[in-house]
Amino acid sequence: MSADDKGATPDDSKLTATKRRWARDRKFITGRITRPETDRLPPGQHLTKDWPVLDLGQTPSVPLHHWRLDVTGAVDHPASWDWNEFLKLPQSKETTDIHCVTTWSRYDNDWKGVLTHDLLDVVMPKPEAGFVTLTSYDGYTTNVPLDDFAAPNAMLVHTWQGKPLTREHGGPLRLVIPHLYFWKSAKWIQKIDFMIADKPGFWEVNGYHNRGDPWAEQRYSDD
Repeated sequence: MSADDKGATPDDSKLTATKRRWARDRKFITGRITRPETDRLPPGQHLTKDWPVLDLGQTPSVPLHHWRLDVTGAVDHPASWDWNEFLKLPQSKETTDIHCVTTWSRYDNDWKGVLTHDLLDVVMPKPEAGFVTLTSYDGYTTNVPLDDFAAPNAMLVHTWQGKPLTREHGGPLRLVIPHLYFWKSAKWIQKIDFMIADKPGFWEVNGYHNRGDPWAEQRYSDD
C-alpha cells in the first residue's frame, strides 16, 4: 500500500498477489476491540524498532528541481507548488505512531512538514467536498474521507527523525495520517484531489477496507 504498505500498480507483483490472498483469507483478523484513547497498540499488531520497507518494486526518483505538488478539485484556490514554494508554507513538527496493515507498528516517529490543516487553510475546500484522492509519482492512488485527511496531526512530511525523508520511505514528500493503517499515507505525493464523491484507490479495489481504522481492524473489504 503506499506508505510502506504500498508502492504502485504492477498487478503481477508477488507482494500484490500475497496481499490479495490475505484479503481473501482475512488474515491477521483477531476480532478484539480496542480504542486509541486507551490502547496504543491496535489489535493484531506487534511492535518493531525498525521501519520496514514494503513496496511493489517501484521506487520513483523525483529530483527536487522537478518535483511539484498539485492540489485540484473542489477547492476555492487550486494550487501548484514547486519544492521551494512548498517549503514556504507553515512548517510543523509532530511525533506519532505508525500502524501497517501487515501487522507491524512503530512508536514515536518524529516528523516535520506541513499539517494538512494548514494546507486546507490555503486551498479552502468547497462545502460539497467530502473526500480526498491522493496520487503518487509511481501512479499509486488511495482515498480518504476529508475528515480523516484533516485530522489534527495529519501532515505532509519531508523529514523523519531529523533527517530528510529517504526515497524508499516516500521522499521527498509523503502523507502521514497516524490514525489509519499506513497504506492510506501515500508515498511520493504528486497530486491531492478534493472530491465530491468517493473514489476507491489501488488497494481499496483489491480487497482492502475503504477507510482502514486499525483499532476497528478495518483491514479488508466487507464486500
